[in-house]
Amino acid sequence: MKNEKFSKNTAIAVIVANMVGTGVFTSLGFQLLDIQSGFVILMLWLVGGVTALCGALSYAELGAMFPRSGGEYNFLNEIYHPLAGFVSGWVSATIGFAAPTALAAITFGKYFSSVFPQFSSTYLACGLIIILTIVHATSRKNSGQLQSLFTLLKIILIIVFCLLCFFMVDTPQKINFLPKAGDKDLIYSGAFAVSLIYVNYAFSGWNAATYLSNELDQPTKNLPLILGIGTGLVLLLYLALNFIFLYVAPIENLKGQVEVGYIAAQSVFGPSGAAIMGVSLSLLLISTVSAMIIAAPRVLQMIGEDFSVFKFLGKTNKHSIPANAIYIQAAISLLFILTGTFESILIYSGFTMGLNTFLAVLGLFILRYRKPKLARPYKTWGYPTTPFIFLSLTGWTLVYLLIDKPKESLLGLLTIAIGIVIYFISEKMSIKRHAQ
Repeated sequence: MKNEKFSKNTAIAVIVANMVGTGVFTSLGFQLLDIQSGFVILMLWLVGGVTALCGALSYAELGAMFPRSGGEYNFLNEIYHPLAGFVSGWVSATIGFAAPTALAAITFGKYFSSVFPQFSSTYLACGLIIILTIVHATSRKNSGQLQSLFTLLKIILIIVFCLLCFFMVDTPQKINFLPKAGDKDLIYSGAFAVSLIYVNYAFSGWNAATYLSNELDQPTKNLPLILGIGTGLVLLLYLALNFIFLYVAPIENLKGQVEVGYIAAQSVFGPSGAAIMGVSLSLLLISTVSAMIIAAPRVLQMIGEDFSVFKFLGKTNKHSIPANAIYIQAAISLLFILTGTFESILIYSGFTMGLNTFLAVLGLFILRYRKPKLARPYKTWGYPTTPFIFLSLTGWTLVYLLIDKPKESLLGLLTIAIGIVIYFISEKMSIKRHAQ
């Protein structure tokens, strides 16, 4: 049977769908608790977008050099040591994707149940993950078609939503989107750094295509283009959405709320129109959950191929799909839905994912120094400035998060420590098996 590949368009769809989901439709409410300047809020999203774009350009070089699925698992394994790769894979599997998948599904459930309260948001979230898991465990053709369709629908819905809100709002909010006195101090404040965690979370997923490298059509050639186009498109969508949220809805109504998209729609269209938009916004989150279910299990698959103890995770079906890994990843996401709270999951996953990508981009400098003659089909545009910008902004937010949210950050470090222990146990078990 011919082993089909994911097309360039499907890979871009995976990136866009991974990124545009929970974060942009939920995090503004938390940001407004400390920042009420329209200019500073948009600067937050611009800085987050530039950070993601710098990260994507850096990953393009790593992905072209090491075109194997697994994302950071593959990169850190090549740059540092198999231990670093395994821990990165462990973090990606347990937090990096499972937690955001749960958050996107929870948000889907909240938006849908806000219109139809007779439905349980928890059951809706779990049901969505189960259905998409079944589809993505079949073939790449089914996965690719489903992903492309829902991502296209997502982009159309966002554009239509922004245009309708802009032209139909009766009384735009009196919020200033130009810089004013005090904005500079806000940008350099701890509140900005902590809010940037939410923004960086919303932009997470720019690296999603690197988890599918083995399954992409011409990955060395197409990966840089896929990463750049996907991340740039999302930056424009995010700026438009946050402008619209602030333009049509009172800040007091948005502060501390999760369903900011629904609140904005209610301000423009009233209860009936908001109900239609609420269902529409919930539908576009389907592609986010779908994209994560595609990308995430490939990390578990690579671990299964490299570590004999976990070889059941590396097994594939007749279409070369890692079905076992997909089912395990779905089970972890369901566990998050049933046991975690929204904000704690968001911060917990944001810290650990940020640390993961920080080490990968840092590896770009290490490889340039240690292995200058290594073949580089693509070299990062703007090096060394581009990766330096990413490392500076990501490092800044990680430090502030460790200070401001120590409980969730330390829980992330504990997860890493557990990964280290599991690595040594699996290594010891592998040695015993080979000795028998």
